[in-house]
Amino acid sequence: MNATSGSSPVGALLLCRAEPAAVRPPAQLLREELLLAPAGEDWSVLVPEGKPWLHGGEPVDRVVTGWATALAVSAATWPVLALWWDADRAGFTLAAGFRRTVGYTWLADGTPVGEDEAMRTFAARLALDPVLDVQALEPLTETDRDTDAHARLVGLVAVLARIGLDLPTGVVPGDSADRLRSVALAQGAEQLEWSGWRDAVRAELDAVEGSRVGPFLRGPRARMLSALQLGAGAPMLAWGIRRHSGGWVTAGAILVARGALGLAYDRLRPGRL
Repeated sequence: MNATSGSSPVGALLLCRAEPAAVRPPAQLLREELLLAPAGEDWSVLVPEGKPWLHGGEPVDRVVTGWATALAVSAATWPVLALWWDADRAGFTLAAGFRRTVGYTWLADGTPVGEDEAMRTFAARLALDPVLDVQALEPLTETDRDTDAHARLVGLVAVLARIGLDLPTGVVPGDSADRLRSVALAQGAEQLEWSGWRDAVRAELDAVEGSRVGPFLRGPRARMLSALQLGAGAPMLAWGIRRHSGGWVTAGAILVARGALGLAYDRLRPGRL
């Protein structure tokens, strides 16, 4: 992996370990301009069309961490990996259900500033091979003067190819948001449109009800999950408002809405258990 030269754009990608049909409903709840495309077997990629990190001064990593958290908790059954980069740093954040997020960061020149334990936790949560895949990740945590931060992200994606990730041609971490958007559209990416809370949540519930986790939509387990979403979303929303963090406000709002509507769905759906 060789260092790249030139300008340092700001951008992000969201890698979801699920098919586009499962990703679409919760992604619409973000109410952001996003492109959705398949990215290999049981993988999808979300490409931000807008650049919310340019408005309000919130760093890109904080914005996409909020998005990844909201998606992972809303989905509950598949993890979300946010890749991000700016002029000074690059890194990733992995969100999986209600677990604490795990992340790693490199300085622009590729210097690792994350903890080795975070990389091992990352590998475990994605069910990577504890020997071969972890060995492949180790060079990403070591100093290498010939590898910059963007090359580190490309190396991470190469390791994930072992478990089926295959980004659309031309979608490369480290490129500008404008280039990623144009390339994704050229590859046939779908533009997600906001259809309102009721339609978006109904689509999400219908998609999940037909899946293997359908039983969690009704009954005691469904009520417990919805209560957890409410309990997690309310403080997240309050924290985001206090910190003026748009990403965390969005995440909190989604969880509160999803939890409340989940409880309502359980109560109103015919055949309530």
